[in-house]
Amino acid sequence: MSRRSGILEFAVLGLLREAPMHGYELRKRLNTSLGIFRAFSYGTLYPCLKTLVANGWLIEEPGSAPEDALATTLSGRRAKIVYRLTAEGKEHFEELLSHTGPDSWEDEHFAARFAFFGQTEREVRMRVLEGRRSRLEERLEKMRASLARTRERLDDYTLELQRHGMESVEREVRWLNELIESERAGRDRRSGPETPEDPARQDDRTSGNTGGLPRHGGSTRPDPSDDTTK
Repeated sequence: MSRRSGILEFAVLGLLREAPMHGYELRKRLNTSLGIFRAFSYGTLYPCLKTLVANGWLIEEPGSAPEDALATTLSGRRAKIVYRLTAEGKEHFEELLSHTGPDSWEDEHFAARFAFFGQTEREVRMRVLEGRRSRLEERLEKMRASLARTRERLDDYTLELQRHGMESVEREVRWLNELIESERAGRDRRSGPETPEDPARQDDRTSGNTGGLPRHGGSTRPDPSDDTTK
């Protein structure tokens, strides 16, 4: 299995854990919710679905909406197939969620993992975030060393492109630092004594548990798919 196929299977299982869907709904969710899949086609999705069905992680069911049945009768076309996660598929997805190896730190895989952090245990989230930060810090060090060696040989535009790439990585490292500190703060809040006057606890009760995710007016998350340093 290729790395990209593995990421797609992970994302499909995660989305179907939320609710059964047919292929068009899945493709739409993958495009809109997980931008890393914005360029993939039905020709990529359906073989993936067939593989997951063959493995016993999904089952196929006919569309149950009355309008689907009527449309099938009038047009002679097959009803849409709905894909549902099996108990084995749920167990497999939860196993995948627990993985924290180097693959989970790479650009595309990290984006998919982050999209399902709401279903991921706190300690696993921390290991993935710290691994991603370590990977980017290594990348940043190499970029700085390369720029120092070649600066005099680069024209202004190439030099500016190199700087832009470094700034993108630096921005994501800062974002990861914020997330890691927020995760730690959230863990510390939950491990300490709870009192009626504890504002951190009150915030969790009124706005939901985000696992320590920073609350900004808008998303500050950089899109790993826009990283010019891949």
